[in-house]
Amino acid sequence: LGILTGCERETDSPSVVVYVSADRAVALPILEAFTRQTGIEVRPLFDNEATKTTGLVNRVRRERSRPRADVFWSSEPFAVEQLAAEGLLQPTAHPDLDGHPSEWRRIDDRWFAFAGRARVIAFDPERLSIEDCPQQWTDLADPRWKGQIAMADPRFGTTRGHFGAIAASESIGDPAVSYPVWLDGLAANGIQLLTGGNAATVDAVVRGEVLLGLTDSDDVRAARRRGARVESTAPRHLGSNAVGGGTLLIPNAVGMVTGARHPNAASALVAFLASAEVERLLYRSPSGNQPLAHPLDEG
Repeated sequence: LGILTGCERETDSPSVVVYVSADRAVALPILEAFTRQTGIEVRPLFDNEATKTTGLVNRVRRERSRPRADVFWSSEPFAVEQLAAEGLLQPTAHPDLDGHPSEWRRIDDRWFAFAGRARVIAFDPERLSIEDCPQQWTDLADPRWKGQIAMADPRFGTTRGHFGAIAASESIGDPAVSYPVWLDGLAANGIQLLTGGNAATVDAVVRGEVLLGLTDSDDVRAARRRGARVESTAPRHLGSNAVGGGTLLIPNAVGMVTGARHPNAASALVAFLASAEVERLLYRSPSGNQPLAHPLDEG
């Protein structure tokens, strides 16, 4: 893999530039597998944990008249949809994308979704039992949790997407609790906003600074792999009797940047990332992302 630098020159060998908001440790082995299979050099540029995705999205916008990136790969689909809606991602055609399920792709093929993780609440099982944890997201407004909740800055990443999804649905499960009322409840409970992202939220739970941390399942998984004492629960958005209505499931999403300089290599990378093979690799990776577009068979 090469790293994107300030001065780029075209080469005779095929290459592709990808902006990546998935965790570096998870993404690099996958990009290396693509290079081994295709011979196409991948030149990645990563974001940072605090501004997850937003920084790279703004970079794509700034570069619209002279794109540097060929492909945008995000670990969440919200900002990818924004770029597609702005015309900054272009439709991608590749034979390996023909069978990608319609429910996991934009109708005009400007992005393809795959492998996801869940929004969860992290907690220390020695300080709180799972039975005592919030069963619905509305429960976080209960005064019993005052001063005991933390989350990442909601202007960025999956926290922003989660809150946006709740606002768009106009329902959090309890008819008596509207989105504005719920926000007022969180504010009254003095929820802590952490600039370090979802990983920092899990760390705050591990250190005993709060009882509950709004985060993603892969961040809890990563903390447990480091030996941290932390568990998670997935509250429902709708009542227990409602069909569906569980927690938010957040897929990865990938699309080709409009005006990509290496369209053939870009379409090949998009197709590879959206493949069943990559969903399996992500499932087995530290992220533990669940296959969505190509569910695992019994084998």
